[in-house]
Amino acid sequence: MNKRTGVIAVAGAAAIAGAAILLPSAFASSENNPTTKAFAPEPAAELGSALATALGDSAAGWYYNADAKQLVVNVLDANAAKTVTAKGAVAKVVQNSTAELTSATQTLKTTASVPGTAWSVDPKTNQVSVLADSTVTGTKWATLTKATNSLGGLVTVKRTAGEFKPFDGGNGKNKNNGNSNGAAATGAGAAADPSATADPAATATAAPSATADPSAAAAAGAAGAGGNAAAVSGVQGGDAIFGGNVRCSLGFNVDVNGAPAFLTAGHCGNDAATWSADQAGATQLGTVSVTTFPVSDFALVTYDDAATVPPSSVDLGNGQTQAITQAVDASVGLAVQRSGSTTGLHGGTVTGLNATVNYGNGDIVNGLIQTDVCAEAGDSGGPLFASDAAVGLTSGGSGDCTVGGETFFQPVTTALATAGATIGAGGAGASATATDTASAAANAGAAGDAGASASATATDTASAAANAGAAAGAAATATDSVSPSDVPTQSGSNSTNSFTN
Repeated sequence: MNKRTGVIAVAGAAAIAGAAILLPSAFASSENNPTTKAFAPEPAAELGSALATALGDSAAGWYYNADAKQLVVNVLDANAAKTVTAKGAVAKVVQNSTAELTSATQTLKTTASVPGTAWSVDPKTNQVSVLADSTVTGTKWATLTKATNSLGGLVTVKRTAGEFKPFDGGNGKNKNNGNSNGAAATGAGAAADPSATADPAATATAAPSATADPSAAAAAGAAGAGGNAAAVSGVQGGDAIFGGNVRCSLGFNVDVNGAPAFLTAGHCGNDAATWSADQAGATQLGTVSVTTFPVSDFALVTYDDAATVPPSSVDLGNGQTQAITQAVDASVGLAVQRSGSTTGLHGGTVTGLNATVNYGNGDIVNGLIQTDVCAEAGDSGGPLFASDAAVGLTSGGSGDCTVGGETFFQPVTTALATAGATIGAGGAGASATATDTASAAANAGAAGDAGASASATATDTASAAANAGAAAGAAATATDSVSPSDVPTQSGSNSTNSFTN
């Protein structure tokens, strides 16, 4: 769930004792049980993870039914079903255990490692969903079907249009083509007069709950002065980034022990060592410090200017932004959005977890999030998010935003943990407000760690542009917990729940 700001409470989640249900056959469920509760996505994910851990081998994954606002937990027996329904969730008795589904994915990795294929565990069907793109024909198709046929009811196989490939792109047209610095106009604000100077009286103040990064005042002054610093500080999730002849998208601005950085796709990190906000390379952003591809697909780029305070937000287009204050694990059924420098903003649903994708040429990536959100070349590295929560980084897929397709994402929680990073950049969050008697431009964003804020005011009698930011904070409260005493005694050890990342 939330790696930084704690967990969110499930309102009124008291256990209901003595719930009785009838489970006459496999795939029966408690969907119409009068004790079933309505859940928001985040509390559902928290409770789903807790139940899966507590039930161990008797659970077989879970998903969120967005239409009914219900948490559905797959179980293997009636005792486990009682535990689930006592917490207000829907218990669905299924045939395939987590161990069997995990074993099926291992069999596919061993016997069906065919370029142009992908598979993920789908808790809605209680099967491993296998996809084959248009390149899987002839002997490749024969190899795949031989492996899947041997697994019987554990897998389903479906053809998908197009070809699975990473979504990095060339320096062609992008959604921000009209912006001279290559970054989204919504992120960078209006271009400032290079001759403008900040008011020497500009100051930075910190909220009582946190100490502001001294670089916040400097960043605010730079915003008032315009130029390269303002362009760099305004780059946010979904904006175009350029590395040589390659264009990708920025994922999320992050903090690494007080140093500002951003996440993008690993295959983008492999393409170039340095990244800029413009095609010509005049506005250099930073240098790759960590890159992982294949196996995983994320890169960490450290801003060259340690005083940079970029916004913790995503470009939604049309001058709109979404503040990002936390990071969460994906769950099947979660409604998500994606922003990218080629196609802008698109939405959809998480359809599978722990996905493996074979892009060909030995590039096999594991542990991905599968969605029905479209993407195209150049969208690689862009953010997948749900409201104010970071979820993933665009990796690749098939199809496009005209006909649709499948897109896979690197889980952001894994990238953050591996890179030692947290959501937000530059320590304390910063905001700048510019006043100009002739013209002024401001952009609302979010930056920095929860509870921290800094503000600066710059006055320029000629021209000024500034980013207006607000530090993001999230309240942490207790959640409906599932203790071992709530769970029937299990034989054997608990297995890892492969349905949550």
